[in-house]
Amino acid sequence: MKITRIETFLVPPRWLFVRLETDTGIVGWGEATCEGRSETVRTAVDQLSELLLGEDPLRIEDHWQVLTKGSFYRGGPILASAVAGLDQALWDIAGKHFDAPVHQLLGGPVRDRIRVYGWVGGDEPDEVADQIAAQLEVGLTAVKMNASGKMSPHGSVSELDGVVRRVAAAREVLGPDRDVAVDFHGRFTLATARRVASLLDELHPFFLEEPVVPENSHLIGRLTESTTIPVATGERLYSRQEFLPVLQAGIAVAQPDLSHAGGITEVRKIAALAETFDVQLAPHCPLGPLALAACLQVGFSTPNYLIQEQSIGIHYNQGAEVLDYVLDKTPLRFVDGSIERLTGPGLGLEIDEAAVRDADRRGHAWRGPVWRHPDGAFAEW
Repeated sequence: MKITRIETFLVPPRWLFVRLETDTGIVGWGEATCEGRSETVRTAVDQLSELLLGEDPLRIEDHWQVLTKGSFYRGGPILASAVAGLDQALWDIAGKHFDAPVHQLLGGPVRDRIRVYGWVGGDEPDEVADQIAAQLEVGLTAVKMNASGKMSPHGSVSELDGVVRRVAAAREVLGPDRDVAVDFHGRFTLATARRVASLLDELHPFFLEEPVVPENSHLIGRLTESTTIPVATGERLYSRQEFLPVLQAGIAVAQPDLSHAGGITEVRKIAALAETFDVQLAPHCPLGPLALAACLQVGFSTPNYLIQEQSIGIHYNQGAEVLDYVLDKTPLRFVDGSIERLTGPGLGLEIDEAAVRDADRRGHAWRGPVWRHPDGAFAEW
């Protein structure tokens, strides 16, 4: 079996799909989305395709080594995202070739279902109580919300009070048996994150996510040592080597993104490394159906897997939804707050290729917002 064709599709609302075709007729799909930079990743995929065309798709580990190390300049979100989409598609081909779901090729299932959570509140969190109630109505038992909108470098009393009030409102709706994760989104300084964590302690957040920007990961241990709330990070870390320092610093939850961190091949290794630090996996995935399916395939075969993010109904999904490009939507339905084990071959989804090709003709140019403080200085989004 040989790879004969590689295509990319820029599909709304903000995703990049990858399609690998073989001379046996088997087609594999992956997702190489890098939010706000997917056009750049598309170019990287095209260049990396030179290394795959005419090759045996079943040599997945060897391909991963060449794709990530075949150039003198390595790493970073663009290359890692391009490799991730190609890697997912290779695993999809392998599963279809052997007529087995990917998790079966990774050692078989260790669980029958994976708990999932949904987003509430948007970038400027508001009316979270009503939005949480809506998530509970569709069967979810956990949600995640941004701690704040724009946060000043040294959080004011009113800003910090707003964080506490919103999380308290979430806790009131959820009660003691459901969970709320709180995403700091890299908007907080270390000092402000430590102060807020102490104020949130009695509300028992599921975890505090990305309390500092990834380039300040060397500071995260000072937060983990000062709070009993589990600390999570990792959506902007792309390799085992980048995860090692935060694992050593005491995070409780690692959040690699299957479309950013080298795909299934690398995230499996990140999970194994995290296990040696007694750390759980909760992959970042506010993305499309292929990214979600790739996450779930890893989750069904990974012991230290805590919960899965998913973006059905997220505020970024304007013009298309997660299930719009999937022929059979039942594998990704919620059952008692979870998604049941995927049993179809490969990633376990049937992609609506006609819908994908039509969407690519429209394309997208999604960009994250640029925020500024009242004095005109740049503010972290």
